[in-house]
Amino acid sequence: MTTRPIAVVGASAAGLAAAEALRRGGWRGPLTLIGAEPHLPYDRPPLSKQLLHGTWEPDRLRLRTEDQLAPLDLDLRLGTRATGLDVATRTLTLDDGETLGCAGVIIATGVAARTLPGADRIAGVHTLRTLDEALALRARLADGGAPASEGVVAGGGGGGRRLVIVGNGVLGCEAAAVARELGHEVTLVGIEETPMAAAVGTEVGALLAEEHRARGVRLRTGAVDGFETAPAGPAGTGDPRVTAVRLADGGAPASGGVVAGGGGGSRLPADLVLLVIGSRPAVEWLADPALDTTDGLRCDAYCAAAPGIYAAGDVARWDHPVHGRPLRFEHRMNATEQGMAAARNLLAELAATAPAAPGAGDDAPTQERRPFAPVPYFWSDQYDLKLQAYGLTAGADRVEATVLDRAERRLLALYGRDGRAVGVLAAGLPPRQLRALRAVIATPLPWEEARERIGAATAAG
Repeated sequence: MTTRPIAVVGASAAGLAAAEALRRGGWRGPLTLIGAEPHLPYDRPPLSKQLLHGTWEPDRLRLRTEDQLAPLDLDLRLGTRATGLDVATRTLTLDDGETLGCAGVIIATGVAARTLPGADRIAGVHTLRTLDEALALRARLADGGAPASEGVVAGGGGGGRRLVIVGNGVLGCEAAAVARELGHEVTLVGIEETPMAAAVGTEVGALLAEEHRARGVRLRTGAVDGFETAPAGPAGTGDPRVTAVRLADGGAPASGGVVAGGGGGSRLPADLVLLVIGSRPAVEWLADPALDTTDGLRCDAYCAAAPGIYAAGDVARWDHPVHGRPLRFEHRMNATEQGMAAARNLLAELAATAPAAPGAGDDAPTQERRPFAPVPYFWSDQYDLKLQAYGLTAGADRVEATVLDRAERRLLALYGRDGRAVGVLAAGLPPRQLRALRAVIATPLPWEEARERIGAATAAG
C-alpha cells in the first residue's frame, strides 16, 4: 500500500520547523512542503531591519540551504499555492489543479500584508511582507524617487527620499528607523497618536515616539484618504507614480484605518510610500465549513483544527492553556515552537488512531499529544534600542512603565489583565535580568506579587 504523505502548507519558519520535527519524530513516509513563494524558507524579521538597511543580503536570511534540506527527503513544491482543503478526506488542491490525499496536514501559511484598492497600480507604493517586496523597497530607497526637501542629509541610501510610512505599528517603526539611518526624510502616519500603542501600550509607545522625533522622524496622526500621482513618463506609459499622500479631515477611517479615496485633507509630499497597515491571516483558501477561519485558523490547545489537520505560526489561533483564551501570535519564536508542537501532536494522533500506519517508523517514540503552552516572546530593533517582551503585552488593562535610565535607554514595563500580571517588556537590561523577568511572567501572577518579584529581579543586577 502506498503511504499517503504528510503535507506542510507554507514554506515558512513554522513550516520548516514542522517538517524537521516530523522527521525527528519518526515519520519516514512521503513529506511534502508547499510554498507560495519561489524561495527556500527564509527568516522574515530581518526584512524590515538588516535586509532593508543593506547590511544583509538575501542569502543570509535563508534558514536552510538545499544541502541542509536534502536529508529531509522533501517533496518540495516552491512557487505553488494550495487552493483548497477537503477536511474529511484530508485532500489538498493545488493551484495547478493537482489533488493530494494526505495522512495529515499542517497549515503554516502565515499572514498577508493588508493594502489599499488600486495601490498595486501606483509606482512607488510598497508593502513589506515578503523577500521580494523588501528588496523592491530597498532598491527604490537606494536609487528611486525625487530629491528630498532641503535640510535632509543624504546617507548610505543613495540620496534622501521623501518616504511616507502609513502605519505606526512595529513594522512601520522599524522601517522608519532604518530609513532615517540611511538618510531619508521620513513621515510616520498612524491612526493612533502613539506609535506601537496596540502592541506595547501608550506609556512605552510615548517613549518610542520621543526616540523617533529625536532622530528626525515626523509623526502624524490621521487616516489616509488617498494618493496623488503623476504620469510615469513623458509618453504616459506605465503605472502612474506617487507624489503625495492625502490625510482625511475627520470622519471614521475604513478597514485598517485607511481609505483609498474621497475628499482632500492634509497633503504629505512623497517619493515613496510604505503601507504597513496590518496583516490578515492567509486562510482565504480554506473554505471547508468544518474549519473556523475567524481571525486565523481556529485550533484547540493541541494546535488541531480538525482530525489530522493542524496549524502553526502566524495563521494559527489556538486555545492557550495558561491564559485560558484563544490567541494568535505573529512572532518569530512562536512560529518555530508551534511548528514543532503541531508536528509532534499530529504524529501522536496518527499513532493513536492507526498504530500500524506505514511511514510512522518502527522506532518512532510513543507519545501523547501535549497542549501547546509557550511563554510568548517578541523583540523589536529600532536604532540602537532593542525592545524585548515576554507574555502578553497587547490588550492589557493595566500598564506600569518605568524609565530606569533615560540616558542609557533602559526601561521596564509590566502589563496586567483582570488583576494578574501577564506580560513584561524591557530595554537595555542584561540577559540575566531578562531571564528572571521571563520566569516571573511564565504563569500569570497577582499584580502586586509580580511587581515585587520584578523589582527583586531588576535590583539583583
